[in-house]
Amino acid sequence: MICPACGEWTDAPWVAADELVCAACGHREPFRRLPVFALTGPSGTGKSTVCARLPALLGDRAVVLEQDVLWVDAHQDPADDFAAFRKTWLRMLAVIHQSGRPTVLCGTVAPPQFERLPERALFSGIHYLALVADDDALRARLKARPAWREWQDDERVEDMLRFNAWVKAHADDPRAPMTLLDTTDAAPDATAAAVAAWVLARL
Repeated sequence: MICPACGEWTDAPWVAADELVCAACGHREPFRRLPVFALTGPSGTGKSTVCARLPALLGDRAVVLEQDVLWVDAHQDPADDFAAFRKTWLRMLAVIHQSGRPTVLCGTVAPPQFERLPERALFSGIHYLALVADDDALRARLKARPAWREWQDDERVEDMLRFNAWVKAHADDPRAPMTLLDTTDAAPDATAAAVAAWVLARL
C-alpha cells in the first residue's frame, strides 16, 4: 500500500471503481478487485484436508492458499483479535489478485474479523463457506490428533465446540452470510468436490 507517485504508506486503502487512490496525493493506479473465497469453520472439520485437494479440482481458475503458513509469532496477538494476521492475509490476497486470478483462503476466520478491516475495500466480495460437524464427531476428531497439536486440553476442545455453535447460529447474518457444509459423515473427496463446486458457481 505504498503510493508509486509520492511514496506515502496508507493503513486505510481507498479504492474507486477499478483504481487504487492515494489519499495523500490523489494518484490513481489501476487495480483489480476480485473475490475472495474463505473456507472457514472450526478445527477438525476438514479444512486442511480439503485445501490440499482443491488445486487439482479448480485448476487455474483460482489460487488456493492455506492460512496457517503465516501463523507466526509476530501475528499472534489476541489483544486485537489477531488483526495483524488478518490484515497481512488480506494485503497478500490483494497482491495475488493483480495477476488476474481470485483466491481461496483455507483457515479459521469469523467473518467480522475480515469485514471490519480497512483492507476489505480491496475486494469485490468475500464469500464464506463454513465446514461444520456434530459436536460428538468434532470432539472425537480433535482428541484423536497427535499430542503435539495439544488437543488433549478439554477446555480448548470445548472452546472449539462453542465456535462450532457460533458458526451455525450466525450463518444467516445478512452482513456476511456463511454457506454451511456439514462434514460429520462426509468423505474428504466428497467434501472437496462440494467446496470446488461452490467456488466455481460463484466465479
